[in-house]
Amino acid sequence: MTTELDSTPTTRPPEPDPPGWRRLITFPAGRRAKFLVILGWLVLAGIAGPLAASLTSVQNNDALTSAPHSSEAYQAQQRVEGAFPGADALVAVAVYTRDTGVTDADRAAVEADRAAFAQYALDGTVPAAVPSEDGQALLLSFPLAGDSDAQSDATTEIRDALSEDKPAGLNTALTGSAGADGDIFDAFEGMDLMLVLVTAGVVTVLLLVTYRSPVLWLIPLLTVAIASQVASAVVYLLAKNAGLEVNLQSQNILTILVFGAGTDYALLLISRYREELRRHEDRHQAMAVALKRSFPAILASAATVSLALLCLLFADLNGTRSLGPVAALGILAAFAAMTTLLPALIVVCGRWLFWPFVPRVGDVVEREPRVWSAVARLVRRAPGRVWGASAALLVVVAFGASTLSLGLPADETFTSEVGSVTGQRLVEQHYAGGTSAPAEIVVDADRAPEAVAAATGVEGVADVADARISEDGRTALIAATLADRPDSAAAQQTVERLRDAVDDTGAQVTGQTAAQLDTEHATDRDHRVLMPLILAVVFLVLVVLLRAIVAPLLLIASVVLSYAAAMGAAAVILHLIGYPRLEYSIVLTTFLFLVALGVDYSIFLMTRAREEVRRLGHTPGVLRGLTATGGVVTSAGVVLAATFAALCVLPLVPSVQIGVIVAVGVLLDTFVVRSLLVPALAVHVGPKIWWPGR
Repeated sequence: MTTELDSTPTTRPPEPDPPGWRRLITFPAGRRAKFLVILGWLVLAGIAGPLAASLTSVQNNDALTSAPHSSEAYQAQQRVEGAFPGADALVAVAVYTRDTGVTDADRAAVEADRAAFAQYALDGTVPAAVPSEDGQALLLSFPLAGDSDAQSDATTEIRDALSEDKPAGLNTALTGSAGADGDIFDAFEGMDLMLVLVTAGVVTVLLLVTYRSPVLWLIPLLTVAIASQVASAVVYLLAKNAGLEVNLQSQNILTILVFGAGTDYALLLISRYREELRRHEDRHQAMAVALKRSFPAILASAATVSLALLCLLFADLNGTRSLGPVAALGILAAFAAMTTLLPALIVVCGRWLFWPFVPRVGDVVEREPRVWSAVARLVRRAPGRVWGASAALLVVVAFGASTLSLGLPADETFTSEVGSVTGQRLVEQHYAGGTSAPAEIVVDADRAPEAVAAATGVEGVADVADARISEDGRTALIAATLADRPDSAAAQQTVERLRDAVDDTGAQVTGQTAAQLDTEHATDRDHRVLMPLILAVVFLVLVVLLRAIVAPLLLIASVVLSYAAAMGAAAVILHLIGYPRLEYSIVLTTFLFLVALGVDYSIFLMTRAREEVRRLGHTPGVLRGLTATGGVVTSAGVVLAATFAALCVLPLVPSVQIGVIVAVGVLLDTFVVRSLLVPALAVHVGPKIWWPGR
């Protein structure tokens, strides 16, 4: 809760009419303008609702698994799809096993399935079942016919058929790309609504605790819900008409960011409005002043996060690149709603919204809460020791990150066992590990014999099939079964050897393992390029906002240290819940969120501190900024951490990892960096922190 230093309120005289841009900022607080703002947003919400509900229909989740467009795997896959129609179809791999050996009844059941599955197969036929060498398994593998909807329906029907009318003791499972795709669809069915409900519930509880009012919490929650609908509608329109890519990951993060950032902006504005209600009898004037005072910090926050997100447009990795504009649109929608619709709604409702703690002119204003007064005294007495101890703590915690590893196996992607994972394990028990997802070699048809010969001698290749020639006779496709499971490091090393072996023939290698290998290489490149770019963008925004060089440098250093500590602290939790192996894109995604969102709280602190420094002098001004923003920034940090933690309800391990790391990082920023490290550094460095400004 933001409070005043003075024990009695002061009623300020009416301020002169603001210049043009400030008049625009305060427009929602106008006596008639507030109704126009509300009407405009209601119309917008009415239009946005149906469009937002259709967002799932334009999802393209291929970007989450496909290799970068510049990679060999992607280029080879494009070559395959051009020469072999239907080559991009999902592949169904049905596996049947019996520990005591396959019986005649089992073989008859498999043949019956083979005949039944022909209606779903690309060419109308399913190849003969492949027996395992140990005699304990049979395997059917075939591409599916039709468009994505038809393939999805076929996957469901095949999976149902595998579980019905089978001889007792025969184990069955569906794996391959069709099985994995079906498991993802099933896992996320209804999860969009679940995520919204959990996030809204978390925000509701925290707003009730923060405001201690049975009514006030409804206004920011309603506003952020409308902002979420508008953001989803805009993303839908751009995805449908302008080629913007959206996938299940970016849609979920869009929801989290709008609720989290929007609530933070609401807390900052309402806190300042409550201060001004103790100074101004007219609530319209109080809101106008609150908007003028809080708008720069909210704008700086939204600009920092949005520009940092747009840095992802320079990523090689498809899923990472598509996240940037989608999430940035969410931040902009939250910013627009919280600086226009929210103040208009609050002013319409009047002071009674704060019941039972209604702020009035003439009230005795609370002094700073004891905790923030104590923190300010500690920082004043020993700033060097405070920031030194805080930094040392973060460094020690950061060492925990060394216990994490990169590379999440496919069978650990889901938080619970799914059919495709079960099927892959059955395949590995009885066949070469890469049977369900062979490497694919594409080469000119006249050089196919050379490619087959070269591939046959590669270590780690269990089998090389005969070349399949395209209808025009120009291109050959060769399937090379790997000895190891497709998502293993050993399989990736085999692909590298395979590429070297067939390189002289002009061949290219694609397939699941090759795509994963190229994706990891692209991720390494994105880390090297985008992390410095994000830091540079955030630094420039801070320079413009604070009109200084020293302060932005210190803030950037603090968020980098905080990120390292967040990874270390989160490692403890991830080990406890069994997810210490990070999906490759997690490092960059969490870095982006923690740098951009983490610096927000320092922005809120330093903009208020700079305002107070002009009035009180450097050290008193910094400490006044700390005590004035302590409550609201702490509440904002807890809200944002809790909203990201809501990602843990999703059934994918990468979502859980993002939720844990970002939530832990935001809490560290809130309680250590913003509360101790940054203010202690500001006091210790002195007025030079504003250099070259004054």
